[in-house]
Amino acid sequence: MGSGGIAGLPRRQRPRDRTESQNGRPRAMGILTSRPPADSSSADEEPDYRYTLANERTYLAWIRTAMALLVAGVAAHQLLALPSWALQMTITMVCFGLATVLASGAYLRWKAAQSAIRRNLPLPGSVLVPALALGLGILTLLAAGAALWS
Repeated sequence: MGSGGIAGLPRRQRPRDRTESQNGRPRAMGILTSRPPADSSSADEEPDYRYTLANERTYLAWIRTAMALLVAGVAAHQLLALPSWALQMTITMVCFGLATVLASGAYLRWKAAQSAIRRNLPLPGSVLVPALALGLGILTLLAAGAALWS
């Protein structure tokens, strides 16, 4: 058997995968296609549709989270019967504020990621995860205070 065989087959008999070039060596696969990586000054190119769809699914997941926070804010305003009106309004406004931050941040994140994908650049970082963690931490503290108060 030849060296480098997979599943008992020598290298020359196994089917070539998409990451190998004609000579069997690994080929650099970018986000776009098998074209060489573009430099940052090049024009936008149409990316593989799977990356665009994945970017849209991520955007929609952030929007669903923002909508859930919006619903939580409405529920806090309409259904909570706390002894302090100020605490109830604070919980409501934190939910609304966090929903606003996530919805607008999701759009900006989607737009930046789409631009990076089209230019074959690394994806930009995001502040949405820390913002969500901080906002939910504050909301948890407020809810715990409301539970202890009543």
